[in-house]
Order: sequence, then structure tokens, then C-alpha cells
Amino acid sequence: MHLTHLECPRCGREHPADVLQNLCGCGSPLLARYDLAAVAATVAPERFGLRPADLWRYRELLPVADPRCVTTLGEGWTPMWRAPAYGHEIGISDLIVKDEGLTPTGSFKARGASVGVSRARELGVRRIAMPTNGNAGAAWATYAARAGMGATIAMPLAAPTICREECLAAGADLRLIDGLINDAGRDIAELIAGSDGAIFDAGTLREPYRLEGKKTMGYEIVEQLGWQVPDVILYPTGGGVGLIGIHKALHELRELGWVEDRLPRLVAVQSTGCAPIVRAFAAGQERVTPWEDAHTVAFGITVPAPLGDELILSALRDSAGTAIAVDDAEILTDLRDFAAREGLLLCPEGAACLTAARHLRAGGWIRPGERVVVLNTGAGLKYPGLVQGGAPS
Repeated sequence: MHLTHLECPRCGREHPADVLQNLCGCGSPLLARYDLAAVAATVAPERFGLRPADLWRYRELLPVADPRCVTTLGEGWTPMWRAPAYGHEIGISDLIVKDEGLTPTGSFKARGASVGVSRARELGVRRIAMPTNGNAGAAWATYAARAGMGATIAMPLAAPTICREECLAAGADLRLIDGLINDAGRDIAELIAGSDGAIFDAGTLREPYRLEGKKTMGYEIVEQLGWQVPDVILYPTGGGVGLIGIHKALHELRELGWVEDRLPRLVAVQSTGCAPIVRAFAAGQERVTPWEDAHTVAFGITVPAPLGDELILSALRDSAGTAIAVDDAEILTDLRDFAAREGLLLCPEGAACLTAARHLRAGGWIRPGERVVVLNTGAGLKYPGLVQGGAPS
């Protein structure tokens, strides 16, 4: 393992990586840092193709030293599907969908859970707790069970029913909250405060290793394209860990010398019913103001005030990217149209990225001939009823 320390992107303070850490004292999430020169001297990119087709193929760039602590169900190395029919319809000739719906728990959250649980296990954690919009809780409950670890999950009553059932099946202590994810977060904060250190806070960006699992999407995109970067990557953005992780991965790859200097433009996609990042980006702000009365059919991106707002906004500006909000009715229309044309049923969050790509191409922000990657972050089958056009009841 080449992990050296944890770093605060806000105040610059370094923290040891060999003890449990949550946020920096200044309130910022922490980022894992590696001896990338040592990584480059140890492994060449062409060697990854000889390894198993999961995210642990990138083990030199992940934070787990003891292979006995690796908790895995084969997550990662999800396919990249070309979408020529739909792409032709919206004017994007080179449109690719990376389908995270084929991970073990049916969403990209399995990546963060695998690495986050593995590292927590290595550092001696016995029980984790977290708020969730659904898929993250299902993934962490599943991987915690596989690691022999307890899990307490708080999720809104309106979260997809299948996520609730996944948590229960994994033996988690499930708390259903009449409210949004921030309300679930307050419930978990009270639980942890009263646990005398017996419960570890694994909430979004409240520990540094979920991000390390998510960043492997960035590695895979580049490797699957023959160690080339696309022009644009669109990501549905709630808590934003996936977008932050992809941005981190791209910079690590550039520092390793495995890609050239030009990096993709990143796009944060939100719903018009909950768009704090879009509003802050348009106003040139570094932090968001909480979104009032948040609601969208793309439930996974219903995050009124993401903890990682500074990191999301920084990634967009650093990559010359943008942020865009799309309407729920258009999301559902594009979800159905894409399935009919390409035979792939996306989750609503993934469909939101299609809607965003269509608008950005029509407005000229995406240029002719550019290679565009859309992240489908979960399996459409987790959202029964949406093809008929209605929001979940």
C-alpha cells in the first residue's frame, strides 16, 4: 500500500492515515494521498489488464494494506456501452454510457462501500452508521454484513422500497425518517454522539475512504478507452462523491504520467427540484446555500446541502466544466426514449445525465464530434413504475 497521509483540501493540514479519521478540525472532508512516484515505479498501466476485472485491480492506488481485510463482492469494471441511436438523435456521435447498475448492489455505491468497509475493518471498526437516500445504505449494510460488522442505517420514508429491503436483508438496524437525508443525518449524529466511540460515522465524505472506492470509476473510464480521456463526463450530483472521486482519479493519473495533460470537462447534473450546486456555480460561489423544499423523481440526488460542496465546485471550475439542472418530466421522457432506442433501462439519475447532454449539445457547450461519457449510477429495475411516467408512490 502506498497511502501516506490524509490531507485537508481547505486548510492544508495533514492527518495520519493509520488511525480512524472523520472530518478535519476545520470541518472539511479529508482526502487520501499516496506516494505516486512509488506507484509509478511499481506498476505500469498495461499490467492492470492481467488482473481480475474488479476495482481491486488498482490496489496500489487504494488504501487497504492487509489483503485479509478486503471486503469484496466483485464490484467494479462495469461496462461502457456505446449509444449510437440515441446519440445520433441528440447530435452526439460518440456517446458512451458507463453502466454502474451492474455492480453487486445495483448501484455505484458498492464501490465506496467495498473500499470504505475494508479500510474500516482494517482500522478496527465494529459498527458503522450513516444516513442515506437509499442505495448507499443498502451497499454499506451489505458490505458490513460480509465483513462481520454491524450497521445502523437511517433513510427517508420516501426512499426506494428495494433499498429498505436490502438493508433489512443484510441485518442492519434500519431507521426510517419522515423527512430528507439531512433529517436522517441529524438522527445518526445523535446516535453517534451517544455511542462513546463504539459507532463509526460512515456518512458521505465524513470518512475519507468511500471516495477512494468511487474514484475507481475514473480509472476504469480511462483504461476502458485505451488510456485515453473523453472530452466530457456527465455525473448526477447529490452528495457529489462520484464526481469528486473521478476528478481526483484523473489528477492522479496525470501525475503518474499515464494520461496527457488535457483532462475531461466535468458536468454536475441536478434536478430543477434540488439544484444547490447549479445555483452556487452560476453565482460564482464557493459554498452552497441549502435548497428549500427539495424534491425530484431522481431521489438519489435529493441532497439539499452537500457536505462536499467546495470540492464539487472546485472540480467543475478546475476542469472547465459546468453544472446544469434538468426537469423531472424530461428525465422520465429521456429514460423511456433511451430504453426504447438502446435497450438499456437507466435509473432516473442516469437519465438526468442524458437530458443534460441533450441540452448541452443543443446549446453548443458540447461540440460536434466530442466523446461524451454519461454515468448511469444505478439499475433501472430498482425504480419500478417510472417507465409508466409517474414518480414513485
